[in-house]
Amino acid sequence: MFATRVAATVSLLLAASPSAAFTAQNGLIVTERQPGFHVAWNGNAGAPAFWCAAGDYVIGSLGLPTDTQIYRVSPPVRRSGEGIDFGFDPAAAMPTGLLRLFGGRGLSAAYARQFCDTPAGR
Repeated sequence: MFATRVAATVSLLLAASPSAAFTAQNGLIVTERQPGFHVAWNGNAGAPAFWCAAGDYVIGSLGLPTDTQIYRVSPPVRRSGEGIDFGFDPAAAMPTGLLRLFGGRGLSAAYARQFCDTPAGR
């Protein structure tokens, strides 16, 4: 139920706002891509950097709560130069691309954004 409300809220926010790009604190560019958003590749960006940008976008640009669940929706393994698509629907979730010992396929926006504070996320 909560995921449905978040998805509906995000859809309204994205529909009401211009399709301007968001520059995450690590320099990666995030753009709207229905039904979620796309983080473009930039240099040696690995999974933590993409998740940093995703969390930063959800909290900093969309203004959603820090506990909002984010899912990778583009399949791994990405080819060189490809970005990653993210969304809010757990049914569309793909593996995160991160080493995780527990938890599901999604990360909270706050957990994703904490990668911005690590060397791998910059």
